[in-house]
Amino acid sequence: MEQPDTAPVPLKDHLKTWPQYLMPGHLLSRLMQGLTRVRWAGFREPFTDWFVDRFQVNMEEAQEPDPHAYEHFNAFFTRALKAGARPLVDGPYDIACPVDGTVSQAGPITDGRLLQAKGHDFSLVELLGGSEKRAAPFQGGSFATLYLSPRDYHRIHMPIDGTLREMVHIPGRLFSVNAVTARRIPRLFARNERVAAIFDTAAGPMAMVLVGAVFVGSIETVWSGVVTPPAGRVVRRWRYDDAAQPIRLARGEEMGRFNMGSTVIVLFGPQALDWADSIQPGAGIRMGQRLATRRLSGTEEPSGIQ
Repeated sequence: MEQPDTAPVPLKDHLKTWPQYLMPGHLLSRLMQGLTRVRWAGFREPFTDWFVDRFQVNMEEAQEPDPHAYEHFNAFFTRALKAGARPLVDGPYDIACPVDGTVSQAGPITDGRLLQAKGHDFSLVELLGGSEKRAAPFQGGSFATLYLSPRDYHRIHMPIDGTLREMVHIPGRLFSVNAVTARRIPRLFARNERVAAIFDTAAGPMAMVLVGAVFVGSIETVWSGVVTPPAGRVVRRWRYDDAAQPIRLARGEEMGRFNMGSTVIVLFGPQALDWADSIQPGAGIRMGQRLATRRLSGTEEPSGIQ
């Protein structure tokens, strides 16, 4: 793994990160949740206009391009896109990018740890709620950490056809998840509140970990609605593998969303895939583009049929 980062820390990085240890992250996020659902036009419209201008949001690709047409800011923030705005890879072995954003890191899970940033890594077991059994299928596998900025499209889609096996809500802190914080706060993604959804796919087990952050009012999935709030203090777990009607989602289908922005970590097992050449730290990504190519299993014919 990476050696500790011994380079001097810029003062501006300290000023951006150390106050977060003192901030009441959940309280601030609950306040933001309330503000983003205010319907009064006197607040909603100027705030939305400021946001569009500040973050250069492209409203031309939205299904509803008028920012004043949304009932509240959160509806605008989680807006749908026009049909065809995000072409979906359609090769039989293609794994699609689940979100718009930026690649933070992508690579192997080595000795049970994922690279966070230079000098920092974190535990796979801790990320998935402390369960060795839950983490076991991903040991020696691959991961990609994908950061969604405020300007990005904030719905999360399936990278590959999958059947839901389990969902876990892991309480935690609510630090920011931007690049500066990732460089300076140890175990960031394993400390923040998060929701992990684990699927069975043609590429083997896949986990989608939706990591909360300060001002992320809530995380929701299409099958259960809002998972958080409440924040809680204990890990909550839901099993779906014995359901009378299994939850199956196709590649490209929406699986969840952030009500305000954050990070998605995608996990696959050993020998499951090869990352696309474009998936490098710092690279911009769009939902639907090729994230990776899955490898054939020993029993598959190279016919392209999943």
